[in-house]
Amino acid sequence: MADSVGVDNQKFCLQEVLDTFKLCLSENKEVYLEHYVAGWRGLVKFLNSLGSVFGFISKDAVNKIQILVTFLNGENGSQYVTVQSMVKYELDNQLVDLTKRGSYPESGCRTLLRLHRALRWLELFLERLRTSTEDSKTSAMCSESYNESLAQHHPWAIRKASGLAFCMLPGRPAFFEVMNVGPPEQVVAMLGEALPLISEVYQITEDLYAQHNLLDLP
Repeated sequence: MADSVGVDNQKFCLQEVLDTFKLCLSENKEVYLEHYVAGWRGLVKFLNSLGSVFGFISKDAVNKIQILVTFLNGENGSQYVTVQSMVKYELDNQLVDLTKRGSYPESGCRTLLRLHRALRWLELFLERLRTSTEDSKTSAMCSESYNESLAQHHPWAIRKASGLAFCMLPGRPAFFEVMNVGPPEQVVAMLGEALPLISEVYQITEDLYAQHNLLDLP
C-alpha cells in the first residue's frame, strides 16, 4: 500500500530523493509508480523549504500525488504498479480523456503527465544549479528552465506570475543549504549522481507517452 500523501514537516534531504529514484526503475526499465510518487514527495519538500515562491507548483504537485495514491490504494491498485501498466489499463478500458476533458478529468495518465512536465523543469533547474558558480543568479537559472519546460503548458497569467516569483529566489548558497548534504562540493557530487536517475525516469516516461500520443492530454 502506498503511504498517504501528507508531505510532513521534515527537512528536505537530497539523499532521500536520490535513494527513492534509485528504486524507481524495474530490471526491464518500467517505472514503479509508488516510488515515483515518493520521489515527488521529496521534491515537494524541496520546493516548500524555499518558502512561498514555488507554492503554485508545490500545491498542484501535492494534489496530483494524492490522486495517484488514491489509485494505488484503490480496488484496481494492481493495475497501477508501474506507469506502463497504468497506461495500458487506462487506455484499454477507455479511462482517459484524449481530446477534451470529459468523464475522466483526473485519470492516472493525465495526472502523471502534469507531474512529468514539472519534473523536467526541476531536472533542468537542478542541473543548472549543479554546474553554476557561487555568484550565478538562481532567478535566471530557474526562469530559463521554466521557459524550456513548464511555461509552454501554462497560460499567460501563470507565466507572468512565475517570472515575478522567480525574481525573489534566494542565492545559490541558500539552495545548497536546503539540500542538507554538506559543503557545496558534496551537494554538487550528489546532484551529479541523482540527476541522471531523474533524467532516465523522465525519458522513459516521455517515450512511453509519445508512443501512445499522450503528451498533450487536455
